[in-house]
Amino acid sequence: MTAVQEPPVTDTGDRGVPRVDYTLMQVAIEQAALSDSDVSEAELINELQQLEALNNSLAALRATRLRHFARTHVANQIAAGAGEPEKLERSVASQLGMACKVSPFTARSRMRVARDLHDGFTHLRALFVAGEVSEDTVAAIVTAAGDLSAHDRALLDARLAEHDLTGRGIGRLRDLVRRLVAEIAPEKFRHRAEQAKTERRVTLRPATDGMAYLTAYLPVAQGAACLAALQKAFTNLSCNPAPLTRTRAQVMADTLVERLTGRTTATDVDVEVQVMVPLAALLDPDSPLPAEIPGYGPVPADLLADLTGQKSLRRLLTKDGIVIGGDSRRRTFTGPLATFIRARSRNRCTEPYCDAPVRHIDHVKRAEDHGRTEFDNGRGVCEFHNHVREQPGWTVERTPDGFRTTTPTGHSYRGPDPPAPEPQ
Repeated sequence: MTAVQEPPVTDTGDRGVPRVDYTLMQVAIEQAALSDSDVSEAELINELQQLEALNNSLAALRATRLRHFARTHVANQIAAGAGEPEKLERSVASQLGMACKVSPFTARSRMRVARDLHDGFTHLRALFVAGEVSEDTVAAIVTAAGDLSAHDRALLDARLAEHDLTGRGIGRLRDLVRRLVAEIAPEKFRHRAEQAKTERRVTLRPATDGMAYLTAYLPVAQGAACLAALQKAFTNLSCNPAPLTRTRAQVMADTLVERLTGRTTATDVDVEVQVMVPLAALLDPDSPLPAEIPGYGPVPADLLADLTGQKSLRRLLTKDGIVIGGDSRRRTFTGPLATFIRARSRNRCTEPYCDAPVRHIDHVKRAEDHGRTEFDNGRGVCEFHNHVREQPGWTVERTPDGFRTTTPTGHSYRGPDPPAPEPQ
């Protein structure tokens, strides 16, 4: 995923800030990284300390430039007549994500941290610029104080200056900040705790090897009660005279599935699993090519053959990594075209650096521009990027090697590489 086009560089004029040749810096660092000088252990530790300080200072510089771009872009868009804050934030986050090669979620977090860091945290910012504290430390402190006004942030910064921020772990720093916030702005502290309860949720994230992370965001008392109930299930089972064939962790995981689904055993679940099966593997039972669950990665095909309960497979056939057809063990299913498009993108957004799950099926050539609703003109995107491309200045086009997105600044980015061809 690389930039394929750069707009012409313009002279920004002398603003009294020393200009740094970042390319020269990068070349020097690359040369140092490729060398393996014969130095002592103590010298290596000294060098690592210097590198960490340099990395922190560079992160502080990036935050400054990031904030400056956000303010400049918003001002220019408002001057051009675009004044919807939500759309402006999406545009900024998406462009920053592509420029920094991170997801828009990460870019948005960095943008908000940079904004608040430059508005009240004078002491913390000085430590950051000097390389004394890391980017993760700064993000934890600023995020924990996210509800404060600029005046309250300045008070918090003064209180933090009384403590040594360089010798504490992030967890201890976060606890310190929350205690100080409770003293400086007790009403906001209470409101944040009450608001957090309304945001309780359950999420599912893909893991490797055909696994997934099921996460519950709960009030601490409810979370502790859930864990205690699962631990009690293992205790009860261990009192049974029958020999244990599962570990403590396995029993707790199985108990969670059984109680949530109402099934007698964890393997007896009712679900449809979409599986991408290479055509070569279908024709040759001994083929080493793995199957793939869209959004969850490759899994050995033979492990999917042994199904119990009500699980069913919807096979999506692929050739050279492209979905060419599919079937289902169920008699009916709706939206096969959308199913194929989601599977082709592995159920991940096709915008550069974004790993969010597919929520929308987007027309590469817009329907209003007479784009047809067909397989080749569809792409899977997350909700965020589907809204972003509708803003002025954004274009998307299909290229021989995938999709290419062009931002309002004229920068172009190629989407994720297409799947590698399957061996014949």
